[in-house]
Amino acid sequence: MSILVLGGSGFIGGAAVRRLRARGAEVRTFQRGEGADVRGDRAELPRHRDTLARLAPDVVVDAIAFTEADAAALVETFRGVARRTLVLSSQDVYASYGRLLGLEPGAPGEIPSKEDGPLRAARFPYRAKAAGPQEMAYGYEKILVEKVAAADPALPATILRLPCVYGPGDRHHRVGKVLARLASGRPFLLDRAKARWRWMRGSVRNVAEAIALAALDGRAAGRFYNVGEEPAPTESEWVHRIARAAGLSADVREVARAELPRELAEPFDFAHDLVADTRRIREELGYGEIEDPEAAARTAVAWERAAGTSSASSS
Repeated sequence: MSILVLGGSGFIGGAAVRRLRARGAEVRTFQRGEGADVRGDRAELPRHRDTLARLAPDVVVDAIAFTEADAAALVETFRGVARRTLVLSSQDVYASYGRLLGLEPGAPGEIPSKEDGPLRAARFPYRAKAAGPQEMAYGYEKILVEKVAAADPALPATILRLPCVYGPGDRHHRVGKVLARLASGRPFLLDRAKARWRWMRGSVRNVAEAIALAALDGRAAGRFYNVGEEPAPTESEWVHRIARAAGLSADVREVARAELPRELAEPFDFAHDLVADTRRIREELGYGEIEDPEAAARTAVAWERAAGTSSASSS
């Protein structure tokens, strides 16, 4: 199959390209940087329609659709060109995320969240933090991305709702931030409520496997899938997993939020777990992890150490 990946040099997109090629797919990429088969700015995607059409992709994997406009450009560019699209979304679409952030009221809902479960009522979860409309955070909304991408029957979409992704190449240093605190030798202070809070995670290799599987299997057309490693760990379990991977002791001390240093106190309602049901992709497409989560943690720790702790020292 011929696969075109938009954003094929990024953290997740790059891993997807490698996994697709390992599975035998013919992969081309569109991005701004060096090494792309077609270089261009995502904001000007429709201008490249003729060039991209000559690549004759069967499936277009969109790793960088963050706004409603991004999704509209995807459909405009590839309607009549590709058989279908595969769009990377996020589990932040679920109502539990809006309640965690305090954007909307509600008691803890049914966990794990299923693909047809309730979505956030509040839109644009990061707009309040954006400096203005010019920032991506202002228009970021995966709910609208999904809606637009999946609306045209002439271009069926597969939607993958991803978890918190970690591993080599993670510019957020999700493992590195924990590692730096563990390596400091100081007690690892943890909000008592957060210690029991669960957040679904997925190593970048396992997420790439899910992307490749869904891109190459025609049964995924028109389907929504949650992706993530089960069972989802509590925050305390996550810290201990990284400690084991690093060969460090974990002196985790659960304290009240008021006892935390200001930089560690977070204004979230940790009664709302972020956990999704991944049975659909496992049962329909035969997905399974190619990397054990414990091994994935060791790989992530090794990468963070090689990258240098200075880039991962913030708490």
